[in-house]
Amino acid sequence: MPKARYHYAWVIAAVTFLILLTAAGVRATPSVLMVPLEKEFGWSRSVISGAVAVNIALFGLIGPFAASLMQRWGLRRIVSLALALLACAVALSTQMKTSWHLMLLWGVLTGAGTGVMSMVLAAVVVNRWFDASRGVVLGALTAANATGQMIFLPLLARIVERSGWRAATLVTASAAAILSVVVILLMRNSPADVNAKPYGWDPAAAPDNRPRLAAIPALAWASKHPTFWILAGSFFVCGASTNGLIGTHLIPACHDYGISEVHAAGLLALMGVFDIIGTTASGWLTDRFSSRNLLFIYYAIRGLSLLFLPATLARGGDALTWFAFFYGLDWVATVPPTVRLATEAFGRENAAVVFGWVGAAHQLGAATAAFGAGTVRTELGDYRLAFLASGALCFTTAFVFLLGRKRALIPATVN
Repeated sequence: MPKARYHYAWVIAAVTFLILLTAAGVRATPSVLMVPLEKEFGWSRSVISGAVAVNIALFGLIGPFAASLMQRWGLRRIVSLALALLACAVALSTQMKTSWHLMLLWGVLTGAGTGVMSMVLAAVVVNRWFDASRGVVLGALTAANATGQMIFLPLLARIVERSGWRAATLVTASAAAILSVVVILLMRNSPADVNAKPYGWDPAAAPDNRPRLAAIPALAWASKHPTFWILAGSFFVCGASTNGLIGTHLIPACHDYGISEVHAAGLLALMGVFDIIGTTASGWLTDRFSSRNLLFIYYAIRGLSLLFLPATLARGGDALTWFAFFYGLDWVATVPPTVRLATEAFGRENAAVVFGWVGAAHQLGAATAAFGAGTVRTELGDYRLAFLASGALCFTTAFVFLLGRKRALIPATVN
């Protein structure tokens, strides 16, 4: 029997990349719809942002539990159902009439669907299908979020401009529906389903029999240690300053300064390009330098960028391009050093589930900023206070890592 030229694990990785890419595109869609919905229905930014906040919060909170559903019912079944839910919810949103329709469809149902397709899915796929090249595959899947933003936002902005927001929404729903069929056809639950072993499997390797904590026990254990709260708190600020604030409100903020939605979406897409570069470089740096020092630098640069953003928006042009460059490089550069600190503190066996809860804090921060910035815009007429407050939080977080290092609040191991 001839030897297969490729391992089916790479097909699974490619399908997972498409899943995460599409989920990122769905999550990014409300930023393009915010201004059109405001114009058509008269809904305030705070009302629309409230739905986005619910979406983001559910995306984070469902993540730690999604793995157990996949373990019991299988990857293919759970992911295909989640994509079908997204397709139905997004398509039905073209018939919205009241704000509670927005909250249900774009808040609750879309948030629940994308929550199944958080980075927990990437972790499950990598752990099941790969014994070798795990870091490379996980890095590529992490980049899917930036790539989804890069592909979907400019396309959707152009469709909104030419054909209206309903046409753009139907494009997003169609992408989710088509991908659900792809998942049914190509996704498999484990290598055993195709009579294979994980890619790079070593039969001589000793099995890992160490106990692993489930989601709730892991949270109860980790929450007793200052390290967890530093990591969770910093990721709360990370989420608040990225997809909660910039990802949700940069396009409507640019609109306030007379910058077109297509141009603003292009800026977010540009951030997506540099995010891929920044995340890859951050992984390389994390292997060579102190994670605490890197996080200090990342949060300080982010804080500085946000403090200058109101003036940058007023200037427009090349100034915004430079902002997109620096902010894109720093967008999820915080992930590799944060994962490493979690691994050092809580051990390899429990790092993933603990990081799942840290990731939940990220999305709660994003939800808070999405709603808070919308409220600031509604009450004060602009986003200046939201940008300045987020910049100050980033600076505070940067110095927490310096203090945490000096006072041993982030130890090498947690007993």
